[in-house]
Amino acid sequence: MFTIPSDKVVYSMSSKHPPVLAVPDGSEVTFETCDCFQNQIQVASDQLSGIDWNHINPATGPLFVEGAMPGDVLKVSILKIEVADQGVMTPLPGEGALGDFLTEEITRIIPIRDNKAYFTDSLLFDISPMIGVIGTAPSQGEDISTGTPDAHGGNMDTKRIVEGSVLYLPVHVEGALLSMGDLHALMADGEVLFCGLETAGRVHVRVDVIKGVELPLPLLVEGDDVITIASSELLDDAALDATHQMMRLMLKHTTLSAEEAGMLMSLKGELRISQIVDPKKTARMEFPLALLKKYGFRLP
Repeated sequence: MFTIPSDKVVYSMSSKHPPVLAVPDGSEVTFETCDCFQNQIQVASDQLSGIDWNHINPATGPLFVEGAMPGDVLKVSILKIEVADQGVMTPLPGEGALGDFLTEEITRIIPIRDNKAYFTDSLLFDISPMIGVIGTAPSQGEDISTGTPDAHGGNMDTKRIVEGSVLYLPVHVEGALLSMGDLHALMADGEVLFCGLETAGRVHVRVDVIKGVELPLPLLVEGDDVITIASSELLDDAALDATHQMMRLMLKHTTLSAEEAGMLMSLKGELRISQIVDPKKTARMEFPLALLKKYGFRLP
């Protein structure tokens, strides 16, 4: 068993960061993570405006996976997500999609007990822990903030990156250099406030290197769906990119014609918004795995 502690973090994804751990292909690794504020907000009197903004969106890592080379695919099986016993939400005037409506900066500490989030003593929600930031290093020379999503993954804030899902990421540099953090105990599509229920925790994953397979990346398999994810400065572009990525997947890995694939996507594909508050917006296209398998698709 390998573990990376929560004090081993980066604030960008880059080939410049030396790995904090190297593991063989096929290893299981636990990433201990801070929340997106690096645990600087612990009580209701702590305010977002008073924290050190140089320590936002820390991602634990990077992890060097032996055998991973540029052009490969890194398969990350998310085996377990554990969250802390509380989370934080921080409405802030001027921030997020609702910032113009907000007039007061507040901090709400939300207890988490028995897989429930206690918004108030009488208003409880089932938690659904997810990973907000997860990605590999981009191409040599690039340095992308952990707050920004892109083709390497990053701050995709996609609520279906949960326990039991499998995320496929690109390998641009030797070792892949995988990092992750920004757990949410609960978050709705859009993340419109600019935060979900932010929490620290632990993520247990298995990492496998896949060679000789061409996939539209990032690619997620969760529950009954295959999901293409895309990020862009404009939400329209992200939505179109995610849709095109699914079409490329279907044309490359099934027996469907473009016309058949298009009809099936219009009947059974679900185009959804992941988040609209990061420097690049993220959208996803979800399509039933069973239907893809009917036309020859096989998971690598």
